[in-house]
Formats: sequence, C-alpha cells, structure tokens
Amino acid sequence: MGSPVVWFVVALGLLLVAALLVAALAWRRLRELRVGGIDVALRASKDGGRGWHLGVAHYRGEEFAWYRVLSLRSGPNWVINRRDVEIARRREPTTAEAYAMPAGSTVLDLTGPDLELAMGRDALTGFLSWLESAPPGRSVPWAS
Repeated sequence: MGSPVVWFVVALGLLLVAALLVAALAWRRLRELRVGGIDVALRASKDGGRGWHLGVAHYRGEEFAWYRVLSLRSGPNWVINRRDVEIARRREPTTAEAYAMPAGSTVLDLTGPDLELAMGRDALTGFLSWLESAPPGRSVPWAS
C-alpha cells in the first residue's frame, strides 16, 4: 500500500480532471446553444410557479426547443409544439422576478404545456410571429 499522501495526490488529481471535464462540457453546451438561439427564462406552472430557469431556445419548424443553460443534458429540456400552445395572458415581471430573466422581459402564461416564458422584446416579437405563422389546423385531402 502507498502512503496516505500519495493517495491524497491521486484523488486530488482525479477530482481535478473530473472538474475540468465537467467545465469543458458545460462550455461546449453554452457555445453550441448560443449560435442562433434566443434567451428565454422558463417556469413550469405545475411546479407551483417556483423557480425561473434561464435557457436558450431554438425554433425547429413546428417546435420551440428550450435548453436550460446549466444542464449537461444533450437534448432540449422542453419542446413546445405551436399547435398545442395558446397564450392565456401577458404581464410584466414582478421586481423579484426581473432579476431571474433577460432584461426588459415580458412574461407569457401559456396553456397547453402549462408553462410561463419570459423573454425580451425582440424575442417576444419573434415568438408571436412564429405562433401566428402556423399553417391552418385542418388539411384538405387532394381530390382525385
């Protein structure tokens, strides 16, 4: 058996390598998400309305994919299909909420996925345009 000092140095080295790996993965995720994404804070209403989470969202056709910033998950944390969502109300954030979301945010209370989204003016304009540009709900079959 080695001395306790050797084991301590080995354990410390392994801990340092693990910390560097986690930091590299987090940096990679942030870098990838920032390309073409918008800053959006999200709060799940079914959780009692607790806890805003900062994230980056991307439009993927019919879907609005939201990625939590502080997560090592490879896929989106929430996916919202525009056919399933409606805006129940719009409001300004409270003073306490404003610290946990992008500057100048408006809060949208959504029905369907039962979420609240907070985004700045430019992101809000894009989100509303995306919702309104949905194709008609019914598809008409081709006549033969």
